[in-house]
Amino acid sequence: MSGRSRKTIVYFDLETQKSAEEVGGWSRIRDMRMSVGVTFNTARGTYQIYDERRANELIDELRRADLVVGFNILRFDYEVLSAYNMLFDPEQLVTLDIMVELVKSLDHRLSLDSVASATLGLEKTGDGMQAIRWFREGRILEVAEYCCYDVKITRLLHEYGAATGCLYYMDRQGKKQKVKVDWKMP
Repeated sequence: MSGRSRKTIVYFDLETQKSAEEVGGWSRIRDMRMSVGVTFNTARGTYQIYDERRANELIDELRRADLVVGFNILRFDYEVLSAYNMLFDPEQLVTLDIMVELVKSLDHRLSLDSVASATLGLEKTGDGMQAIRWFREGRILEVAEYCCYDVKITRLLHEYGAATGCLYYMDRQGKKQKVKVDWKMP
């Protein structure tokens, strides 16, 4: 076999140690600090869990990817990671932020839970505030499991959107709505 035939996609999510309220607002995302970061790498076919001490290893994995896929990672997750490495430049990464793509079509934000439940029939297992509480209680395994599940949902949404050209969400009236996406799998 010569060279790589498939491109490496890295699905990514992270949880934080602090809330926006605790650090002085959403303009201070970098101060929220990473508790756990999780990737699923298609070349490896496995999940990788990173704690704060390994933030630079996580950044290196993202840099090696042909495509990084996440949900709200451009505004949030990448900003959190920027606190760990002055040379980390998210603009150098080829990124598909599912939330950003949906906002382009809808002009309003959606939650991962809204899209996952309408598209896949799956619900998140918790929320970011719960993950912060778990972290403070030393329940890192629960944080990692929660983050892994969000990465899995993100991967399934990306694969579904690439295969069908659409995702679904529940509107404010509780009706299932369709939104077109144009994602080709590399």
